[in-house]
Amino acid sequence: MPVSPQIDLTPGQVTHFINQGFVRLDDAFPADLAAECRSALWEQIGLSPDRHETWTAPVVRVPFMGTPPFVAAANTPRLHRAYDQLVGAGRWVAPTGLGSFPIRFPSPTSPGDDGWHVDVSFGTDHPDFMEWRVNVKSSGRALLMLFLFSDVGPEDAPTRIRGGSHSVIARQLLPHGEAGLTLRQLAADGFASTAHCPEALAIGPAGTVYLCHPFLVHAAQAHRGTQPRFMAQPPLFPVGEFNPALPPSPVQIAIRQACSLTF
Repeated sequence: MPVSPQIDLTPGQVTHFINQGFVRLDDAFPADLAAECRSALWEQIGLSPDRHETWTAPVVRVPFMGTPPFVAAANTPRLHRAYDQLVGAGRWVAPTGLGSFPIRFPSPTSPGDDGWHVDVSFGTDHPDFMEWRVNVKSSGRALLMLFLFSDVGPEDAPTRIRGGSHSVIARQLLPHGEAGLTLRQLAADGFASTAHCPEALAIGPAGTVYLCHPFLVHAAQAHRGTQPRFMAQPPLFPVGEFNPALPPSPVQIAIRQACSLTF
């Protein structure tokens, strides 16, 4: 794969992405920009960082934020170069904002949304999200991304990641071709097929971004810390369908390697 003179992911990190399904990019966007975005999110949800008594729900969701600070956070030169390295130059659509935001608060109550899953990518016009689909080409999604807008430690409800699970999912999808599988079909065994995969936590200071393979199995968890966790989990959209005439990107290499394919 041709390498730009300006790169942000080392060859070892790209290999880790191919084999484990994710890579952590530190200082992906500035901490002061993260603080500006947090302030906007506090305003959006109508709560205050100084009134802990109002933090009554374990999770509050914001679907999308498209104001300039969020557009800027998603489109730093550092991130653009990483998108090029993992997806391929010219093969991804620049984000017009970020979402969704599951804002998690310290709470003894189960959030109720902490099951293992993959983020499906097409058929999203179906009213039942469990019928949304994913196929072996990952139609409609180039990456899953986790943007940390607050400092996230092990107690702050970091997303749980099953390293290498993307390879298991690729092999499950392969026999189903273009149609792929629904989330309901993939989740039929509770993703027990990936239970052996080592677990990692998406921790780091505000401004950290985890760039993940679209098939990566991941899960939320309860917040056992003291300060709310602000994170976005947007897709990176592809420009179009897989093009066999182009050199394979690391996203595609991971699928080919998992399935022993030559396409």
